[in-house]
Amino acid sequence: MENTAAIAPSVVPAASKGATHVGADSRLPYVDLGDGSALQLLQVDLNTGLWISRVRFQPGCTIDTHYHTGCVYAVTLEGSWYYKEYPDERNHPGSYLFEPAGSVHTLTVDQNAVVPALVWFAVEGANVNLTAEGVVSSIVDAATVLSVYRELAAGEDLSDLIVVE
Repeated sequence: MENTAAIAPSVVPAASKGATHVGADSRLPYVDLGDGSALQLLQVDLNTGLWISRVRFQPGCTIDTHYHTGCVYAVTLEGSWYYKEYPDERNHPGSYLFEPAGSVHTLTVDQNAVVPALVWFAVEGANVNLTAEGVVSSIVDAATVLSVYRELAAGEDLSDLIVVE
């Protein structure tokens, strides 16, 4: 019988009042999403649809044009990035960005960036990806992100991952 305790995420009861600490030295892996970005999922609340992550975007990375059904909060930790729709509004280390629900944008990192952009995100609701024609191509919500992360991190230690069910 395989011991899965080491890789099972923390499941926090909705009524829990205690704090859960995930240290900077957490072993949660960054998983390659195949589009020039890598995701480190920190927390998922399946009751509210909130997902919190750190994402690393390589130089030259452009994420599909999309919008969110809820608000998004972002803090840039390293590097620089911007939205193609607002090229003069650059996010640098320490920048905070608030996105209201429905804001359409295309995350971009300059091809000649010296370092990847590392961004902390809190996303409420779903991410709705669009084709160049504006047609919905996919929808990613908290449950989808959790499932994809677990699949791509199969065999890794996910014991620091916080999942509220």
